[in-house]
Amino acid sequence: MARRVTEVLAADAAAVLGLPTGRTPMPLYRLLARLGDEGTLDFSQATTFNLDEFLGIGPDHPGSYHAYMQQHLLSHVNLPSTRAHLLRGWTEDPERECARYEAEIEDAGGIDLQLLGIGANGHIGFNEPGPHLMARTHRASLRPGTRRANAIFFGGDSDAVPKEALSMGMGTILKARRIVLMATGKSKARAVQRTVHGSLTTRVPASFLQLHRDVELICDHAAAAGLGTR
Repeated sequence: MARRVTEVLAADAAAVLGLPTGRTPMPLYRLLARLGDEGTLDFSQATTFNLDEFLGIGPDHPGSYHAYMQQHLLSHVNLPSTRAHLLRGWTEDPERECARYEAEIEDAGGIDLQLLGIGANGHIGFNEPGPHLMARTHRASLRPGTRRANAIFFGGDSDAVPKEALSMGMGTILKARRIVLMATGKSKARAVQRTVHGSLTTRVPASFLQLHRDVELICDHAAAAGLGTR
């Protein structure tokens, strides 16, 4: 994953990157941070957009993805703060905030490389399984399993995890020119299998990646366990 980022920035120093959060990208960010600290990775002309943010908490909240990104990446690389875009979870007008974010992505020329993780239930960003999916950046309700998976950022208490979030929609994600999906651990094996071999369904939001012309899957053996059979 780190090689993909360095390749893109080497080819175009002004590339636009879409970034995920959660537990899965932490090793990636540790490596990118090390490269940034060493001065071997140049973010000075890049632009980033994060996938999502919890609704109702400020950027200084330790559980916010603003705090996460500062801790794991932004404080280690030379990305100008004006080029690091994150959704404002503390907004009083979520719909307006979502529209603002969509406009900023468009103004930046779209996303060149979108990095993604995947939830055990097949969600991407905070696009949760359901009868329908939202195309654009939107307000999302989080399922109990998703809140439990994020409890690590809230002192281990899933009840402290906000019930809502703001998230890029599947249409926004699929507009990226290139996508790399990362999955690790046996808990992701079923979701990966359904993403690759399953039918296109809103019950597995990641299955919509089948519609994209340039998607790469990077996973460990445990997450890939279901890919050999249909």
